[in-house]
Amino acid sequence: MYITEDVLNQLEQKYGVPAILCTAYTMSQKEFDLLKWSMRNGREHDVTLFISNEEGDKIAVIQKPSYPPGVFRPPSGGIEPGEDFEAGAQREAYEETGLEIQLQKYFLKVYVNFSFEGEVVNWTSHVFAALATGGHLQPVDTKEIISARWATINELKTNLLVSLQQSASAGLKYRAELQAVALKQYGGKVI
Repeated sequence: MYITEDVLNQLEQKYGVPAILCTAYTMSQKEFDLLKWSMRNGREHDVTLFISNEEGDKIAVIQKPSYPPGVFRPPSGGIEPGEDFEAGAQREAYEETGLEIQLQKYFLKVYVNFSFEGEVVNWTSHVFAALATGGHLQPVDTKEIISARWATINELKTNLLVSLQQSASAGLKYRAELQAVALKQYGGKVI
C-alpha cells in the first residue's frame, strides 16, 4: 500500500479522525478479477467522496456503464503512486463528476476483505465529505462514468440505497453498506 501511515496521520490532523468500519464480502470471479486488476500498481484503497452542493442539501452521485439501470452512488477512485492524496481526490472528483472540490471532513475508514474461492484481498475505503467549489456536474471520464447527477439525502437513504442493496454485485452491496453507515454517521447531513 503506497498510502503511508504518515499520510493518513496528516489527513486525520487536517480533516478529523474517522470512524472505523470492518466488513467482508464474497465476490464473483468477474468482480474479483476486476478488483485485482485495479491493484496492479500496488493499490489497496479507494477514496469515496460525498460531494455536497453549496446549499448542502444534495450529494453528487455517479453511474458506471456496468451498473443496472437507475443505480447511482457517490464517486470513488484511487490515488496514484507518488500523487498527493488531496490532489488525487480532487482529480478523481473532477474525472467522475466534472466538479472541483475541497475536502471537508475525513469521516469514515472502512476495512473490507473481498474474497473469491478462498483468496482474500484486504481493501481500505477512505470516505470524505467534500464541497463542490466549481465546475459543472457532468462526467469528464465518459469511458468509466456514463452519468452524474445531484441526489437528495433522502434519495441516498431510500431508493438509491435500495437499488445498491438489491444488486447481484457484491461490490455494489458493499457500496450500499458504506453509504448507509456514512449517512448514519452524520444523521443525514454529510457536512
